[in-house]
Amino acid sequence: MTTNHSDAHTMTFPDEDFDPDDNYTSEPERAEIDEDASAEALVWQLLLIVNPGDEDAALQQFGAFQEVLDGADAETIDAVGLLKDVIDWKSGFHIEETAPGALIDCIAELAARFSLAIDWGVEDPTDDGFLARATTTDLLQTARDQLRLDGYTLWTWEAGPGVVAGWMTLASDDEAMRVIAPALGIDVRPAGV
Repeated sequence: MTTNHSDAHTMTFPDEDFDPDDNYTSEPERAEIDEDASAEALVWQLLLIVNPGDEDAALQQFGAFQEVLDGADAETIDAVGLLKDVIDWKSGFHIEETAPGALIDCIAELAARFSLAIDWGVEDPTDDGFLARATTTDLLQTARDQLRLDGYTLWTWEAGPGVVAGWMTLASDDEAMRVIAPALGIDVRPAGV
């Protein structure tokens, strides 16, 4: 059986180098994005940050991003929406504000990637009574505070009315997140703030 390689999608990496361990901390002037950096390069950098220590996941998500782009220029499409789709329930969340149970499940799954568990302050966070009282802001604040103790930051970003979206990073990548996300048009903030 032969394969026509010209029809296969091949993953190409942006030319810009990025060291996820650099953390933008050694030189203050590095806390800026090169104005000529492509949206695709910024997406790759963001994927490295939201998949700390898991370059394989970043590669898979970047490949999925490029496959959907299908050769189009990332600047001409909704790169943020596409990014949301490739990381959802893997390295990020995009949940209706009225679904606290789904938010708990997704954040717990993200934390479990790094062998962490969130104490929601109740024996059973799936209990209907607890979920009826829980607010999205309170849940995000609880998760953020606990993850921070373990060296992680839980971020949220504006995803539209009635929706909460975000991801986890190493706390040491906070400055990089504050630079890269806005360059992609993503207004990030620590969760629960």
